This record gives sequence, structure tokens and C-alpha cells, in this order.
Amino acid sequence: MRLLLLFSCLFYAVSALTSDGVTLLSLMKHCTSLPHSINTTWLASDSTPCSSWVGVQCNHAHNVVYLNLTGFGIAGQLGPEIGNITWLQRLDLTDNNFHGQIPDTFKNLHNLKFLSLSYNQLCGEIPDSLTQISPLHLVDLSHNNINGSIPTSIGNTTQLLWLYLHSNNLSGTIPSSIGNCSKLQHLFLDRNQLEGILPQSLNNLNDLASFGVPRNKLTGTITLGSKNCKNLQYLDLSFNEFSGGLPSSLGNCSGLSKFAAVNCNLVGNIPASFGLLTKLSILHLPENHLSGKIPPEIGNCKSLEELHLYSNRLEGNIPSELGKLSKLVDLELFTNQLTGEIPLSIWKIKGLEHLLVYNNSLYGELPLEMTELKKLKNISLFNNQFSGVIPQSLGINSSLVQLILKQNNFTGPLPDFESNPNLAYMDISNNKIHGAIPSSLGNCRSLTDLNLSMNKFTGLIPSELGNLVNLRILNLAHNNLEGPLPSQLSNYFLSEFKMLFELQLGGNMFGGKIPRSVGTLQNLMYGMNLSSNGLIGDIPAEIRNLKKLQALDLSQNNLTGSIEILGELFSLLELNISFNSFGGRVPKKLMKLLNSLSPWSSFMGNPGLCISCSASDGLACTENSSIKQCDDNKSTKQKGLSNVQIVMITLGPSIFVVLLLLRLVYVHDFVFGSKAKQQMHVSDEEGSSSLLNTVMEATANLNDRYIIGRGAHGVVYKASVGPDKAFAVKNIEFAASKIKKLSMVKEIQTLERVRHRNLLKLEGFWFGKDNGLILYSYMPNGSLHDVLHERTPPMTLEWNVRYKIAVGIAHGLAYLHHDCDPSIVHRDIKPTNILLNSDMEPHIADFGIAKLLDQPSASNPSICVPGTIGYAAPDFVNSQRESDVYSYGVVLLELITRKKAADPSYTEGTNVVDWVRSMWMETGEVNEIVDASLAKEFTDTHMMEEVTKVLMVALRCAEKDPHK
Repeated sequence: MRLLLLFSCLFYAVSALTSDGVTLLSLMKHCTSLPHSINTTWLASDSTPCSSWVGVQCNHAHNVVYLNLTGFGIAGQLGPEIGNITWLQRLDLTDNNFHGQIPDTFKNLHNLKFLSLSYNQLCGEIPDSLTQISPLHLVDLSHNNINGSIPTSIGNTTQLLWLYLHSNNLSGTIPSSIGNCSKLQHLFLDRNQLEGILPQSLNNLNDLASFGVPRNKLTGTITLGSKNCKNLQYLDLSFNEFSGGLPSSLGNCSGLSKFAAVNCNLVGNIPASFGLLTKLSILHLPENHLSGKIPPEIGNCKSLEELHLYSNRLEGNIPSELGKLSKLVDLELFTNQLTGEIPLSIWKIKGLEHLLVYNNSLYGELPLEMTELKKLKNISLFNNQFSGVIPQSLGINSSLVQLILKQNNFTGPLPDFESNPNLAYMDISNNKIHGAIPSSLGNCRSLTDLNLSMNKFTGLIPSELGNLVNLRILNLAHNNLEGPLPSQLSNYFLSEFKMLFELQLGGNMFGGKIPRSVGTLQNLMYGMNLSSNGLIGDIPAEIRNLKKLQALDLSQNNLTGSIEILGELFSLLELNISFNSFGGRVPKKLMKLLNSLSPWSSFMGNPGLCISCSASDGLACTENSSIKQCDDNKSTKQKGLSNVQIVMITLGPSIFVVLLLLRLVYVHDFVFGSKAKQQMHVSDEEGSSSLLNTVMEATANLNDRYIIGRGAHGVVYKASVGPDKAFAVKNIEFAASKIKKLSMVKEIQTLERVRHRNLLKLEGFWFGKDNGLILYSYMPNGSLHDVLHERTPPMTLEWNVRYKIAVGIAHGLAYLHHDCDPSIVHRDIKPTNILLNSDMEPHIADFGIAKLLDQPSASNPSICVPGTIGYAAPDFVNSQRESDVYSYGVVLLELITRKKAADPSYTEGTNVVDWVRSMWMETGEVNEIVDASLAKEFTDTHMMEEVTKVLMVALRCAEKDPHK
């Protein structure tokens, strides 16, 4: 009875509400998350929702006419009850978490003028019923997951002023019926998957002010620009696949303020009619195939602020008429075929901030007086043929942030820099600048990168450079600088460089000892190069503090003493100490480095150095005359040992290797593996020499013209032995190197243990006296490195292909780590070791340094320190499988970004891992990280989510702490 009474009260309370109030409450029943403000103000006990309900406005008759719940964080579906609020004129549900389809009941909202459902998770198609609401002025469905095509019935909304459908998954064509929306002013369809041509009917929209369709798949010619387009102010056609060129009819759009057609596959000339666009403030046409000259008529666009024509095929001179663009702020003409001088009129544009004309064939001298360019922030003229002196006026430009003049023919002294508080990046390398380094550079305290290398500077390094406390890279290499190094790298000079990542001082005339203060540079990571000077004395013990250092070059000096201290630099990946007077034993840590990334030549020219080889320590020596063996090791080098005995001693008691070597059957000068014979169906009568002869004949006895690749362990040839049959043949020269022979044995040993679709298949092998051959299946698409970075033009790589490659590599690694018994760690996963067949299926290759996890180090000698710069895990010594996991993370990041593991373009980190992690933490936007060509596919929200998930996996794999 009490429950019935309570229900009756509740029913009475709800029934006391107006019908609109009841509808609003019923809408909330479809929601799984509501904000506190709705729960506390939307009360069933109220008589009307008009007085106190948050987000609700009513007319005088207490009918709801405006519902604004923008940014309330509501999660749930948009229920069909919405169609019952028939007096509704404005509905704004922007920035919530509504999902599901747009209800068909919208057709009942006959008074609706403004509809915004943007920034939700709505899916399904745009219902035709939505286009039956004739009063609609604004429809904003942007930033959802809506798919399907734009309904042809869109032409029924003849009162429509704003139509925002961008950032969805819409496909199909732009319906020609859009031309019936005669009052349309703003149309945005970008970031979808629309295809087909731009309908001619767009020219019927006389009131159109903004039209954006970037990042779709539109094709055909651009047909815009009728005489009725005078109201058009904003036009963005970027990142589509148009054919043909820019129509001269665009000159009719006299009101145009911004026009962008970036990366649209455009050809032909820039129309002279663009000079009629006197209100144009932004013109972006980069990354196309535009040719011809820059039309001088562009100088008539008096409102122009940004002119981007870079990465085209433009030629001829820069027209002096561009100097009439008094409002120009940003001029970017780099990577074209421009010639001649920069017109003097351009140097007089007072508001110019960015002048980027690098990678052309420009020449001439810079004007001595550039004082009018007081706002100039970025001047990049590199890789041209400029000459003359660098103007003193550049040195007093307080706005300058970036100065890049490298790879030109500048002469004379470097100007004084009196007041440049903002200058952060300066590169004038590879010129002919002479004289002393001006001490005034110490005034540029914001400098992070300073490169004065490959010039003719003389004298001392000014101590004032010690003021550059933010410096990350200092490169003064290959000049004629002199003086005792300690006086230049004193405690005062070095102790200030807390942020320094790289120090390049090689190729000068410095003398004296390496100062002890070098140990204060504890952030040195990229490298320290003191080579080709006149340094003397021992290596200071303080160098052990450089725990992050990856590359060290002390070659071609007069240094003496022991190199034992260098064995404490555990991060070293490259080391060159050749042609000094070092003596004593090479530390064990350096032996491993010497056996892998740093070649033996990096230690030569030090007659006092010796090496100790101990199988128990896992150190394998090669027969190299440049470094002698230490006296205490001579007794272990027995004379007259057989080849098998040498390999047995070197490899230790590895039973599998012993069996492998015993299986080798000599044929002429080579040995062919019997198991491989069976796989190749070579009969005993025919002998292994038959296949060998076929391979040698197919490569003309390993002629250079058949080379398809070179690696650390050998040269690879293509052997076409039939119309549909080809092999890859790796030739490993080991005449003077047992290490390479052991590497070959290791690779065969590993490949004979494994069978997986994502691992390269061993087809055969031969051993000779001085070399060995390994036969593999040929991969027509080469390596992942070639596909990502070396093809010209770049090979198109859609996300589904990249994802297939990423998953295939993962399957291969999972097999090695978990399905093999014992487990195998590859230890050199990188794009050059990922080969791709004709179907872009990945195959992991090059097992020359792989490790069987069940074998102790003593019985499985380390042929080399695993890993390659940029891919090697920071803690690979102790992390076993995790070393492959880290490398795989780096490969994933290369797949996503199409950037190399180490690339000079990184500004936020030292490698792709640091750069991506920094960008992700700073922006949280995956489209700021991915390869630009992938961004075209980001209209597919599912794909964006997939890329984001792979990115998260990559960053987890590339954790510096292996426990993570």
C-alpha cells in the first residue's frame, strides 16, 4: 500500500510537468552519465522546465525553444523522444559523448533553425528526414563517426546558411543538388573520404563565403571560379588528388582572402589572374608539381601576408614585384628550381618575418644594409650559391630566431652579434668564412644549436661562448682554430654547458691535454669529436662521467697511456681512437664494441695496444694484424690447428655448432649443407656444385651489377635462375676474420632451427676457404628501410599495409621468443633487416648475431654487441628478449612517422623515440606525429583509433626501463 502511494505521488509529480518537461526527462533515460547540474535542476516536481532547468529556454507559452547542453559531458544515446519538442528552434548538444544514430524523428521539428551535434560519437548515416526541416539555417554534425554519403535530398534545405560535415567518415560524391542551397554561405566537408569531382553546381552558390574540402579523395579538374564567386573568402582544397592545374577563373573570386591547395597533384603554371585577388592574405600552394615562373602579377595582391610555393618545380627569377607586398610576413619558396638573385625590393619589406628560399640555385650577395627587416625571425638560405660577406646588420637584428646559411660560398668574417636575445639556431657551416669567432656570440644566450664547421675560422675559441648555457649542439669542426685545448675548454668554459648533447671540435689545430673538466659534460649524448688535432697526454679519468655518450672520436692525435677508462662508457656505440700512441690492453667492454659497431680500423695505428681473447669471457678475436695479442694470450694460440678446431675453440662447447660443422661436405672449394640440398631437390648424382654453378652463372661470378644490398656482414646479390625463380645470395668474406665466419655459422645455426612465414627462409649455403655464401628466398620489395626512406618518388604506404607489416613482424618475434625451444633473441631488429615479399608480407632477416637463450655466455660467445644505433635498447646487456621488444617499438614508430630512427629534423629529442614521446606529451594529437600521407586517411575514425593504439604499443615497447 505504501509503495502504491509512493508511485502515485511520483506519477502526479511527473504529470504536473508540461509535456516538454516530460520529454526532456525521458531523453535522459537513454543516458548513462549525467552532470550534477542536470541531476539537481531537472526535477520532476517542477511544473515547467522553463524557470530553473539548466540549458533550457522557453517562449511565453512555456514551450521549450532552445536546448543548449554544450560541454556537459553527457554520455548515452539521443533518444527518439527529441522529436516531441515540436517548438524547438535551437538544439546545441556540442561536445558531449552521445553515440548511436541520429533519430529519424528530427523530421517532426518543423521550427528547428539551428542544429549542432558536433564533437560527439554519433554514427550511422545522415537521415533523409533531417533534410525535411525546411527552416534549417545551421547544421553542424562535424567531428563524429557518421558514415555513408551526403543525402541528395540536402538540396531541399533551401534556407541553409551553414553546413558543417567535416571530420567524419562520409564517402561517395558531393551531390550536385548542393547547388540548390542557394543561400549557403559556409560549407565544410573536409577530413572525410569523399571522392569524385567537384560538382559544377557549386558555382551556383552566389553567397558562398567559405568552402573547405581538404583531406578527401577528390579527383578531376578544379572547376570553381564562376563570375558569381565574388563573395567567396575562404577556399581550401588541400590534400586531394586533382588532375590538371589551377583555373584562371579563380581570379573572378575577388573577395578571396585565403586560398590553399596543398599537396593536390596540381601541374602547370600559377595563373596570372591571381593578381586580381587584391584581398588575398594567404596563398598556400606547396607540395604540388607546379612549373613555370612565379607570375609577377602576384605583386598586385597587396593584402598578401603568407606566400607558400615551396616543393614545386618553379623556375626562373624571383620577381621583384613581390617587393610590393608590404604586408608580407611569410615567404616560403624553398625546394624549387629558382635562379638569380633575391630582389632588393624583398629585402625592404619591413614586416617580413620568415624568408625560406633554400634548396634552389639562387646566387648573388646579401645587401649590406638589412636594417629595415627589424621583424625578421627566420632566414634560411642554405644549399644555394650565395656569396659575399654576411651583413653586419644581421648581427644586430634582435628579432632573429633562426639563421641558416650553410652550403653556400659566403666569405669574410662573421659579423658581431650585439643584441640577439632570441637567436636559438645558427648554422653557417660549409662556407668560406674566415677570421676569429666573434666573442659577441656569447650575447646570444638563447642559442641551442651553433654550427660553424667547415669554414676557415682561426685563432682561439672565445671564452664568452661559456655564456651559452642553453647550448645543445656546438660544432666548430674542420676549421683552423688553435691554441692549447685546456685554455679553451677550461672549467669556466665547460662547466656552463649543462645542456650540451654534442661537441664537435675535430679537424682543427688544438694542442695540449684533454682537460679534466670534460667530465662535467654529463649530458653529452650524440657524440664528442676531438679528432685530427694535436692533443697529447692521457685520457683524463673524469671522462668516465659521460655515461650517456654514444660516439667518441679521439683519432689522429698524439694521445698516450691506457684506454682502460673508456671501458666504463657503457653507452658507447661508436669509438675511434686510431693513430695515437695508446698502449696496454683493450678493455673487455671495448672488445665487444670493436667486434661489432666500431671496425678494427678504429683502433689501428696504436702499436702499443694489445687484445686478450678468452673464450671463457665470451670474447672472440679475429686475425687482424692492426692489433697484436697480449703476451699472456700467446700460449693459447696453437700453431697448426685445423679449421674445425679453431671454430670449436672459439665457439666453445656449442653442440649444435659442432654438429653443424660435422655435417658440412666439401665439394671442390665449397661445402653445401645437406639439409638445404633436400630442400632444393638437388640429387646426389648432380651434386651441390650444380646449384652453386647455376647461382654463380646467374650472377656472372658475383659481378657488382647484380648487387642489391650491402650490410655489416656481407654483400647481397640477386640470382635469377629461371623465369619465375630468384634467390638472394649473401657473400660473406671471412679470409681474415673468424668473427665473420662465426657470424655465418650463427646465422645458419639459427635459420635451420626456425620455420615461420614471417622469418626469411634459408635455401642453401656453401663454405669456402676465404668466403661463404648463404642462399635465401628473394624478396621483390626489398627492405622496409628501402620502402620507407629510399624510394624516389616515395612509395605509397596506406595504413592497412603498414599495419600488416607491424603485425607480421610481431608474429615473427613472438615465434622466436615463445615458440622456439630454446628461445631465440634476434638482437638487431631494424627496417633494413625486415624484408618484404611481393604481397608486402614482412620477413625478419639477418640472424648473424642472434642468441639462443638456453646457452650460457661461455658456450655461446658474443659475436658482437647486439643492436644498431637508434634501435639498440638502453639496457640490452641484461634484458634479453626486451632488447628485441625495444627495437620493435622503434620500428613501429618509423612505420607511423616515416621518420628515421635518427634524423637531423628532430628538434625536441635525440631520436625518434624521444621526439614522438615529447610530441605526444606536448600535444596529445596523433595527427601531429604520423606521416603526413597517413593524415589523409584520418577521416576514418576507426583507423585513427588503430594508429593511436599502435602508437601506444610502440611507446610501451620503447621504454628505457626494460621492466616496463
